[in-house]
Amino acid sequence: MTETTAITGLARWISGLRHEHIPPSIRQLASNCLVDTIGVAIAGSATEVAGMARATAVANAAPGAAVLIGNDAMLTAPAAAFVNASAAHALDFDDNSYAGFVHGSAVIAPAALAVAQQLNASGSDLLSAFIAGSECEYAIGAATNSVLYDQGWWTTGVLGPIGSCAATAWLLRLDQTQTASALGLAVAATGGLKACFGTDAKALMAGKAAEAGVMAALLAAQGASGPHDAFEHWNGFNSLFNHGEFDVAMLERLGSTWFMASPGVDLKRMPLCLASHAAVDAAMALQAQYQFEVTAIEEIVCDVPQVVIGNLIYDQPDTRQEAQFSMPFAIAVSLLYGSVTLKHLDPAILQEARLRELMARVKMTVGPRWSRAGVCEAAPEGANVTIKLRGRAEVEQFRSHARGAAQYPITQRELEDKFMQCSGAVVGSNAGRLLSQLKALDSVPAVRSLLTGIARDNSVSDALQQA
Repeated sequence: MTETTAITGLARWISGLRHEHIPPSIRQLASNCLVDTIGVAIAGSATEVAGMARATAVANAAPGAAVLIGNDAMLTAPAAAFVNASAAHALDFDDNSYAGFVHGSAVIAPAALAVAQQLNASGSDLLSAFIAGSECEYAIGAATNSVLYDQGWWTTGVLGPIGSCAATAWLLRLDQTQTASALGLAVAATGGLKACFGTDAKALMAGKAAEAGVMAALLAAQGASGPHDAFEHWNGFNSLFNHGEFDVAMLERLGSTWFMASPGVDLKRMPLCLASHAAVDAAMALQAQYQFEVTAIEEIVCDVPQVVIGNLIYDQPDTRQEAQFSMPFAIAVSLLYGSVTLKHLDPAILQEARLRELMARVKMTVGPRWSRAGVCEAAPEGANVTIKLRGRAEVEQFRSHARGAAQYPITQRELEDKFMQCSGAVVGSNAGRLLSQLKALDSVPAVRSLLTGIARDNSVSDALQQA
């Protein structure tokens, strides 16, 4: 790149991106991410935290043309982005990428959707904007080399405004200078702490990240300036957030290789922090192989990298949010019920005596394997699970990645089944129609009507509202 700053390089790529520059395979990956994100956002829209976000926005924002997912209200794009991103992350069922350890789609998709609806853009424009935002955010995430995340910053809150800003700038057709100013505004005002884990703040911060990116681009469209050297400045992102490290070569990949393909995007099979998924897969495989009863388990030891212990901080969770960041909960529910689904986040299940007893037998440790060169890079949230059985030898299994990770993707059928389960629980029979529209998004002439007429079906269960 010949540009003098990271932001001007990003702005040049965003403002020059055209539909035809994006390979069909990337458009398909992006389409799957949008289907997944909207599905979990519909499910999330029925949660209490999403209801708080929605009530606050409806009371304080102006009417507009952007739909609130799972609701009849239509607000301005920034407000809708906030509400829908909060819903998309409310159940921690949205996708991840190891390019920055970031929840990308839950922030970028609601922002792109809200702005596309405000503009009444085409489905093809929405898809391209989502790709622009995702690629930029993942490029920056990869450039941080996880230093940002390892320090305790919540990368979704820090990097999310960059992705949502890039998507909005593309939809608004900002020129290179305007796009650079928009990104500068987004980067200069960003932030997010992992202290949010296990609280309502996590979902709401995803919403604020989406809203902040949209606002940055809208302000730049009005002529507002932002620091084009927000990364390199001595008081900038690289210095303050990332110990001065920043691999600009990651940005040079934009348009030649695609972060959505490598390292890829991980679509979750379980509504839990992804850090627990590989261990769950290993434990379930051991149970299937050795056919032991749960009552025969004396101890389960999960040997995991430090990042997993850093994320799964609740050994004895008391709330749904805490349970989603608990290795003992993830393992115990899986072994007792055969899976972890949205219905297993019920507070009544969390208080079951047999679940609490099994959780007490689950432990995490960081063994010497994780100090070996390249192991954490090859298995960033991997796990070696050892189960000690009464009267029998120990059994163990290693998993580098969970199924659903980009390396071991779920099938198209599994993706669509997840969508139907998530959305059907809230909007009933409208779920199938919406899925058909989303699968054909690239040919939809205008997206303003997308998601209208699918407000909450009051005949379906209210269980998620209690989550």
